Amino acid sequence: MAKISITALRHSAFYTPLLITIAGGHLERVGLDPEYQPATPERPANDRLRSGECHVSQSAVATSFASLEQGVSPDIVHFAQINARDGFFIAGRDAEPDFSWKHLKGKRVLVDHFFQPLAMFRFALKAQGMVLDDIQVIDAGDVSAIEQAFRNGDADYVHLQGPAPQQLEQDGLAHVVASVGEAVGPVAFSSLCATRAWLDTEMALAFMQAYQEGLAFAVSAPADELAAMEQSAGFFTGIDRQVLSKTIATYQALGCWRTDPTIRKSEYERLLDVFMYSGDISRRHTYESVIVPPPGYSGKQ
Repeated sequence: MAKISITALRHSAFYTPLLITIAGGHLERVGLDPEYQPATPERPANDRLRSGECHVSQSAVATSFASLEQGVSPDIVHFAQINARDGFFIAGRDAEPDFSWKHLKGKRVLVDHFFQPLAMFRFALKAQGMVLDDIQVIDAGDVSAIEQAFRNGDADYVHLQGPAPQQLEQDGLAHVVASVGEAVGPVAFSSLCATRAWLDTEMALAFMQAYQEGLAFAVSAPADELAAMEQSAGFFTGIDRQVLSKTIATYQALGCWRTDPTIRKSEYERLLDVFMYSGDISRRHTYESVIVPPPGYSGKQ
C-alpha cells in the first residue's frame, strides 16, 4: 500500500467525515495506508503540504483569503467540503429552554478568537440584531485554555466546537443553549485542501473515492456506530462515548454533512458575506481563485 499523510488545522468530531474515512478502512480499500497527525504551531498544515510531508489537509476555504488580499494566487486549493455549517455552540452555566442570543448582552463570554470562528460568531450576532461590543468578550487563548477558563468559572458563557461543550454539559458544568451553525445558515465552512500538483495524481483520485465513501457513511450511519469507530481508531478516547455520539448526532441533524462533496458557490458567497462583515477581506474574491472540483468527481454542484 502507498502511505498517505493527512493533517488537520484542528481535531474535532466536527470533522467526522474525514476521520471516518480514516477509521472506517475506506482508504485501505483503495490501496492507501493513512497516517494522520493534526498540525501544530511549529508545523503548520500549509507548510507540511508545500514540503510534501503531507498530501492532504482538513482546512477552511477562508484560509486562502490572506494570500488573496495580498494579491497572491494561492498554491494550495480547496477541493472538497467537509462541513456546510459552522460547528460551534454556545454553552452557559444554566439551562435556558427559552434562550435568546439577547441573553448574552452584558455577559462574560469566552469566545474562540481563531480567525474563522470569530468571524462566524460576529456574523451570528449580527443575525440576532447584536454586535460584539454588546458582550464582555474574553480571549483566553487556544481551545484547551478556553475550556479550562470556563471550568475555572471565568465566564458566564463559552463558545466552543463539539464535543467540548457537550462534555462540559456531561460534567454538570454547562448547558448547550445555541448553535452558531443555526444562526449563520449554510456556509462553506471546513474543507479538504491540497496542492494543485498533488490533485493531478492517481493518489488524489483514490483518496477522493475513499472520502466519498466515508462521507456518505458519516451522513447516514447511526451516531453511536460512528462514535465507536472513531474511538476504536484512537480518536477522542478521553471523551465519554455517549457525549461523542450525541455530538455527532447533533452535527448530522444540523445538516453539516452531505453526500455531495463539492463546495457550492452559494455557500462560498455566504462565506464572503461573513468575512466582508468582519472586515477580514476588502473585496469578494472569485470562487475559482480558491476552489477546484473534487478529483474525478462527476456530480454537479
